[in-house]
Amino acid sequence: MLSDLHTHSYFSPDGHATLEEMLQGALSLGIGYYGISEHFDLDFLSRRHYEAGGGAFSTTDPAAYFPAARKLQHEVEKPEFHMLVGAEFGFCPDPEVQQVLSGIAEDYAPDFIINSVHIIDGQDVYFADFYRGRDRKEAYSRYLTRVLESLDAEFSYDIVGHIGYPSRNAPYVRRAMRYKDHPDLFDAILKKIIEKDKILEVNGSTAGAPCDFLPDTDILERYFALGGRKISYGSDAHGPSRLCQGRIKAVEALKTIGFTFLTIPTTPRTLLPL
Repeated sequence: MLSDLHTHSYFSPDGHATLEEMLQGALSLGIGYYGISEHFDLDFLSRRHYEAGGGAFSTTDPAAYFPAARKLQHEVEKPEFHMLVGAEFGFCPDPEVQQVLSGIAEDYAPDFIINSVHIIDGQDVYFADFYRGRDRKEAYSRYLTRVLESLDAEFSYDIVGHIGYPSRNAPYVRRAMRYKDHPDLFDAILKKIIEKDKILEVNGSTAGAPCDFLPDTDILERYFALGGRKISYGSDAHGPSRLCQGRIKAVEALKTIGFTFLTIPTTPRTLLPL
C-alpha cells in the first residue's frame, strides 16, 4: 500500500492545486494513506523575525483549512483509502509562536504534525539571503543546530521533516549535506528523534539538491545504525503531478539499508511493509 504524508494545496501560500485536485491525484495513483500537511509558518508573530524578513510571511488559515479538509476526509474514507488531515509546523524558537502553534494543535487536533525548519532569523534558508557572509560549514551548522533545538518544541508533533532542506538551493559548489561533515550534530539529532519516539521523514522533493531524497543515504544509514526504525515518506508535492515523486528510489535505498516498514502516524501507529 502506497503512502504520501507530506503534501500541500492552495490552502498553503505556495500550493498549486485545490485540495480536491490533490485528493483525486492521490486516488488515481492508488495511494492508501494520503496526508495533507498545509504550512503553518508563523515567524511573523515575532517582531524581530518579521522585520528581518521584510514582513513577507504568509501562512495557512486554520479556520478555513481544517473544516474543509475534515469534510473531504469524511466523504472519501474507505477501507482501501485513508486521508489524514495534518499540518506542517515551521519551527520558531519564539515562545509566542510556539504557544500559537500549540493552540492550533489543541483547537483543531490534526491527525499528524510535521515539525520542520524553514526560517532562521527571519530568513528562509531556501533563499540566497541566508547564505550571505556564511560559508557552507557555518550555514549548515546553523541549520542543524536549529533542527536539534526544534526537537524540544513546546507543540506536539509526530514527524521530523526534510532534514537537509538547505541543500535544495544553497549557493555552494558542494550543496550536499553530509553526515561526515557534521557528525556530532547529526548524532545528537538522530539520537533525540529515537529517544522521543518520533518519525524521521524521507522527503522526495530535492528541488535541485544533489541527491534523490532528503536526508541522503549516509544519514539514513547512521539513523539505522543508532537503532532508528521509524520512517515516513513524503513527496512534499505542491500539485498533483508531483505526488509520490522520488518514492521508488527512496524505498529501494531504505530496503538496502535494512528498513522493512514505513510508519504511519495513525492512532495506534500503522506499519506499512516496504
